Amino acid sequence: MNSSLITTDVERAAEALRAGGLVAVPTETVYGLAADATDAVALRRIFIAKGRPPDHPLIVHVDSAERLDAWAARVPASAQLLIAAAWPGPLTVILPRGPRVLDEVTGGRDTVGLRMPAHPMAAALLEQSGLAFAAPSANRFGSVSPTTAQHVLDELGDHLDPRIDVILDGGACPIGVESTIVDCTDDPPQVLRAGAVTVEDIDRLLGVATAPPSGPSRASGMLASHYAPRCEVRLVDDADDAFALRAGTPRSEVLDLTDDLVRYAHDLYARLRDADARGVGTVIAVLPPPVGLGHAIRDRLTKAAAPRR
Repeated sequence: MNSSLITTDVERAAEALRAGGLVAVPTETVYGLAADATDAVALRRIFIAKGRPPDHPLIVHVDSAERLDAWAARVPASAQLLIAAAWPGPLTVILPRGPRVLDEVTGGRDTVGLRMPAHPMAAALLEQSGLAFAAPSANRFGSVSPTTAQHVLDELGDHLDPRIDVILDGGACPIGVESTIVDCTDDPPQVLRAGAVTVEDIDRLLGVATAPPSGPSRASGMLASHYAPRCEVRLVDDADDAFALRAGTPRSEVLDLTDDLVRYAHDLYARLRDADARGVGTVIAVLPPPVGLGHAIRDRLTKAAAPRR
């Protein structure tokens, strides 16, 4: 792994994007692996670096809601309401794709995911490069998302080219779980992935109850198994059950931050990565209640604990 990949120089990262390189970029959610959203060759390198199936769509990151006309064929009223309230921020909206959107971005689908990140380095990269970038999380497909530049280097360092690629170091991501994804092509809209913009927030903003996910997988994180460490993850509903299970499970430890869900989300992926690094065999995780940010944490833990594909 080449530590020269890591930089805090946004202009160097912008030059890499413009030259067809990949840039691991910090966002408020997790680190993304970005490429110019109009460069098919660079986009295909994302899939190779991650080992990601080519039919899994990417999210396009833009610097302004005014740029949506370049990417979406139309913006339904539901999306307009959510964008006005939650952009920039950890919210992705699924819209009908516009004519310039490449199949490499959408996996051949007729929709595209769009968001405007709030992290200052991601915003600076968009501004200085003059590009929109498409980015999934900067990790190997199906594994735990990275929340620091070192996580990216540890996992993708051998899959990036130090001559043209960059890891932009913006410190630890403040939220720690991926963006909420809302499919605004449906009526009512469907929440395809829970995140820091909660289901309750979205229902309140729209004035209607959103629907749970249905239909085929069409956004990141919709597979049953995802966000998975090497160690086994087992789920329980309370701390008493967790410690009882630990007593009979060798090389295990308990993960319980249910008293502070913001901290739980922020620390979750780092704790799972650390467990792997220390050779823990089983993480016994206490599920938070299914309200607010608890929806996102439960989703990530449930997918981490699912049988591996």
